[in-house]
Formats: sequence, C-alpha cells, structure tokens
Amino acid sequence: MTHSTKRDSWGSKWGFILACIGSAVGMGNIWLFPARVSKYGGATFLIPYLIFVVIIGSTGVIGEMAFGRATRSGPVDAFGAATKMRFGSAKPGRLLGLIPVLGSLAMAIGYSVVTGWIFKYTADALTGTLSSLQSVDAFNNHFGAVSSGNTLWQVVGMAVTIAIMAFGIGRGIERANKIMTPLFYVLFIGLAIYLVTLPAAAPGYQYIFVLQPEGLLDPMVWVYALGQAFFSLSVAGNGTLIYGSYLSRDSNIPADARMVALFDTCAAMLAALVIIPAMAVAGQQLNNSGPGLMFIFLPNVLTSIPGGWLISIIFFLAVIFAALTSLINLFEAPTATLQELFHLKRPAAVAIIGALGIGVGLLIAPIVSDWMDVCSIYICPLGALLAAVMFFWVCGKDYVLEQVNLARSKPLGAWFFPMAKYLFCGVTLLVLILGACVQGGIG
Repeated sequence: MTHSTKRDSWGSKWGFILACIGSAVGMGNIWLFPARVSKYGGATFLIPYLIFVVIIGSTGVIGEMAFGRATRSGPVDAFGAATKMRFGSAKPGRLLGLIPVLGSLAMAIGYSVVTGWIFKYTADALTGTLSSLQSVDAFNNHFGAVSSGNTLWQVVGMAVTIAIMAFGIGRGIERANKIMTPLFYVLFIGLAIYLVTLPAAAPGYQYIFVLQPEGLLDPMVWVYALGQAFFSLSVAGNGTLIYGSYLSRDSNIPADARMVALFDTCAAMLAALVIIPAMAVAGQQLNNSGPGLMFIFLPNVLTSIPGGWLISIIFFLAVIFAALTSLINLFEAPTATLQELFHLKRPAAVAIIGALGIGVGLLIAPIVSDWMDVCSIYICPLGALLAAVMFFWVCGKDYVLEQVNLARSKPLGAWFFPMAKYLFCGVTLLVLILGACVQGGIG
C-alpha cells in the first residue's frame, strides 16, 4: 500500500512541525477565536475548547498525518489505496478523494482574497494611510473599498504563495515556515507584552480568565467550542494528510501531533491576549467577530493608543505570516494531486493551480464570505469525515496501529483506536450536522 515513487520530503522534524503549525494558525485563530472567547464567557469557553483540542489533536491529527505517510500520497491516492486494500478496487476511493482536494482548492481560493486584503492593509499601515483614519465609520468605508476591489494586492499575495510553493517542500515551504511561523509568535508576543503595560487593558484580561460555571450548561458554548477546535487544528482530509505524506518513517507522529495542537492553541490564546485587551483599551464591545474585528474595529483601536501606527504595522505583518502559511497548505493538496494524476513536474503543477487560484479568486472576490461559509460548513468537515472513515474504518485496526506506532519506543495506549474510530468520527459528523444547522456560526 505504500508508494515507492521518489517523493519530496521535509529536511527536518522541526521544519515539518512548523509547517503544520503554520497551516493551523490562520484567520480562525485571529479573528474568530478572540470573539468566541469574549462572547461565550472567557474561561467558560476555554474549558470545552481545550477538551476538544485534546480529543481532535490525539486522534484526527495523528490519523491524517499517519494516513499520508503510509500511502506517500495525497487524498486521491490515499483513499484509493484504502479501498483497494479492503474491497479490491481503488476507483471508489480515488473518486471520494477528490472531495477533500476540491474542498482544499475552494478554501484556498477564498483564503487568497482575504490574504489580498491583509497585504493591502499592511501596505496602508506602512504608508500611514491607516493611522490617518480617525473613526469606526472611516475604517468601515476603507474596508468596504478594499473588499470591493483589491486586484493588485490579491495578485501579489498569490504571487508570493506561488513562488514559495514552486521551490518545493524542503527548499520552499519548509524554509518559509521556519521564518514566518516563529516571526508570527515573536510579533504577537511583543504586542501582548505591550498591551499588558496599558492600564485600560485590565477588563480585557478579566473577560478572558474569569470562569462563569453556569455558562458550561449552555449547549451553544460546547457547539462553538467544538467547531472552533475542529477548524483551528486544520483537520479537513487534505492539508495535514498531504504534509504527512512527505514524512519519513522514523518520525514519531503522535509526538509531532501534540506539538502542533499545543502551538496552535498558544497562537489562538496569543491572538485573544492581543485583540481582547486592545478592544478594552478603546472601550469597544468585546463580542464583535468576523472580518470587521480585524479590518475595522481593531485598526481603529490601534489609532487611539500610544505608538498605534507602529503596532498596526507589526500586527498586519504577523497576520500576513499566518495567512501565507495557511494558504500554502491549502494549495498543496491540489498541487500534489495534479502531480500524482498527470505526472507533472512541481513548477508546472504549481503554475496551473496558481493561475486557477488567481482567475477564480478575482471572480469570487465580491461573494467571498458566502463562498468561505460553504467551504467551511460543508466541504471541509466532509473531507475530514471521509479521511477518518477511510483510515480508521476501511484500513482497519491492525494497519492503523502499525502506522501510528512507527518509530515509537512505546506504542499508543489501548484508548487510541476506539477513541479515534468512534469518538473522533462521531465528533466530525457532529461538526458537519451542526455546521449545516447553525449556517455559518461555526465556520
């Protein structure tokens, strides 16, 4: 079931871990997590969120990494290998494998529009345009102008992404993540430390750390915590699986998965420790969410605090790094799939996917919010569920345990397989159902 074809690979363990962390750290951490924390009671939200991070990080993330490494391929060939092993035919699996690949491509195209906005805002922060805006209405109008027409910076963002991907896994994606992911943390830690020094930030910290036990009885707290943990860890049957396919057989996947879950959670908490206190400093409502939080309310807040123009530059640079590392991961599955299906060299596959990303991205820019809702609510959870079923149900227990325990001196406990097969698959199905019911509230 393993592929013997020569395949690109990671140059180091930390290169892989940083790439996975970079793929998981994205807009969900930066504009959605802080809003969920403040809206649903701070620590009251954090408790179920952390429970779900542990469940998903110790099952689904491990499963996708191990599935990718075992088959040395993306979702199409991985799913095909699973159905061939169980049913004697790769065709049904290969067809189903197209779902997470197309989902990843669709999500990447939507994400490229948002990345273009971030590039534009970074440029505006550097030129002083942002610091010249003096009210929420002014920022609202500015965001409206950017989101209705931002062709240049959308193309620039895609060009940077394509250039990094064209260099391959080791020389391109790994090197870029080794720079951008640590810089994201350094910049956000610096912002968080600065905000601690501002007296008016105290109510923000109270929001984050005060526990309201009665809030744990609210089912919506658990619903949103589940959705947030699921999407934050980038489990969708494509990105983590494809990054796993470039791993060597001496990688300890459960240990790597723990690191990814830990640092992704740290990134989400850092974002909350920057955004919520910053909103408190300016006396803004702390339960705003969505793009407005990052492109309207927060920049407006930053203009009112000492050194706000510099803080704006640092903030949007950090967000660029988070956006690019996620965008690269989302484009990787369709790129690798083109290579596998049509035996293309990497630069050609990257060029095709990149051209498609630019063309479709410019077309869907006016409806990007609805586009992203459909991707995050339906396509991504479906891809994750299919990958989980293929690995934990179709491949079978013996195969799964062999793959996840490779390179481990001590095998995972007896808890792992039933927890992955039943609890994780059940949670994934629940995310799909709840997402459809809530219509965009989770994604």
